[in-house]
Amino acid sequence: MRRRLDDALGWLLLRAAVVLHRVVASREATRRLRQRRNEALRRAHRRGVPVEVLAAETGLTQSWVRYVIRDPEKAAVEEAA
Repeated sequence: MRRRLDDALGWLLLRAAVVLHRVVASREATRRLRQRRNEALRRAHRRGVPVEVLAAETGLTQSWVRYVIRDPEKAAVEEAA
């Protein structure tokens, strides 16, 4: 009986670990993708693409695109929150 309980508890702990791993990895992946997107927006703007076009193509507001271009560190902190 004890072995069955240990086996069941082991599987339950494994499932909990998998769920936690996916949640943490998902947050980190999202953060990295936003950083890459923001860097791409800044590079495109430096190469002459207007803010209006960047906003329209990405679905972001013009004010947010301007904010990302102007102050990337502050924008990253706000997006993370």
